[in-house]
Amino acid sequence: MSLTTALALAPYLALLALMLAYSAHSLVLVVVHRRTRPPRPAPGAVHEPHVAVQLPVYNEENVISRLLEAVSKLDWPRDRLTIQLLDDSTDATTALAAPRVAQMQREGFQIQHVRRTARRGFKAGALAEAMALTDAEFFAIFDADFVPNPDFLRRAMVHFGTAQVAAVQGRWTHLNRSFSGLTRAQAIAIDGHFAIEQEARFRAGWFLNFNGSAGVWRRAAIDAAGGWSADTLTEDLDLSYRAQLAGYRLIFDRDLACPAELPTTLDAFKAQQRRWATGSMQTAVKLLPKIWHSDAALSARLAATMHLTHYAVHPLCAAAALLSVPCVLLPGMSDPQGPLWGVLLPFGLAMLGPTTLYLYARRVLGLPIRPAIRDLGMLTLVGVGIAVSNGRAVAHAFQRGELAFERTPKLGVLHKGDAVRRPYRTTADGLRLLELGLACYCLGSAIGLVWTGVYAVAPFLLLDAAGLAYVAASGSRHVREAA
Repeated sequence: MSLTTALALAPYLALLALMLAYSAHSLVLVVVHRRTRPPRPAPGAVHEPHVAVQLPVYNEENVISRLLEAVSKLDWPRDRLTIQLLDDSTDATTALAAPRVAQMQREGFQIQHVRRTARRGFKAGALAEAMALTDAEFFAIFDADFVPNPDFLRRAMVHFGTAQVAAVQGRWTHLNRSFSGLTRAQAIAIDGHFAIEQEARFRAGWFLNFNGSAGVWRRAAIDAAGGWSADTLTEDLDLSYRAQLAGYRLIFDRDLACPAELPTTLDAFKAQQRRWATGSMQTAVKLLPKIWHSDAALSARLAATMHLTHYAVHPLCAAAALLSVPCVLLPGMSDPQGPLWGVLLPFGLAMLGPTTLYLYARRVLGLPIRPAIRDLGMLTLVGVGIAVSNGRAVAHAFQRGELAFERTPKLGVLHKGDAVRRPYRTTADGLRLLELGLACYCLGSAIGLVWTGVYAVAPFLLLDAAGLAYVAASGSRHVREAA
């Protein structure tokens, strides 16, 4: 290989190296999980402190009744339980919730139906403003699509045995895992995140994140960290890291399970992923300098970097697809036995890490592995297909000015054929043509490479083409949500 060819290949090889690094981090988390044990929790205080249950909702008429019903069954003394329905809705949610709130008040619940005149700061703003309405020492937070079990508070509060515990995060489980191939694929990814990623970070003593719902926060830790902030789209991730930088600890309890509803449409899933991608990268830009200047262990700082920038995998994937063909056309690279075969191994290894993590999570959770093989195919297809959408979301993190908080529609459906009160649609991301264009580029390139006898990257280009085409075609079935 000539020096000129090597220099031309350098950007492409750099992309592959970064993708390999993220894959290797998944394997590191699996190894950490296997070789460590969770620390024993300090004994919890015997008293039952004042807990405020915060329910931030925005246009959730499909699930608001289910949420209030579940919260009304929480096992905690009513004189030390405040429920705050933080209702920023503009649809029928408020009218549906009001009678149930009034009934709960008659039943002796201390429940506040909080309405704001302006939706400043989105979810973070609602949580922050509601804190001033109660003197509660702890705050449990549940998003609208969650259904906490009656013993959730009892099981969570035992972890606050020391003042240095800022928050306890439970594990998300799934109300509608079996609804479709898409929900089964999401369930595999979320199971991997909680059962392996979260628990491995907790066991290793690395930075841990609150996931925005199904957890409990200590008021003192929120205040010490600077409070809820709306300068990122992932206020939960941001506060988690700031609290740990302030000297507090977060605890993850895998046995503290809380069921939630998975997005049932691809557009809803993409909207959720875009928000997480932008918010994670915003948090990385905001906090990584502080993390690297902290006294945290080197391994913790490296793990935090991989965690906060993980969504960079998507633009890396899209860029690698674009650069594959120009690299093939470099002098000496079109030989069927040429060095381009060397990229086959990095591409394969880049897929090995996450796949291993997801399958290992099934084992840890006692779930059958064989049915997951099919669902892993769907997860891979969708994961590749949202590369363009998430790539643009990552780029948005570097823009100045406030970004809109894009809600994830909840339909309240657990099985095919369930009635939907209002079929919310997400706002189209405007990338259908670009996704289809890149799909055609990848397909045409794969066919051209096979035609000329160069097979090394063709399978991966075909996978890119299939994923992008599937995502673009599936999303086009949904219409823009009415204002």
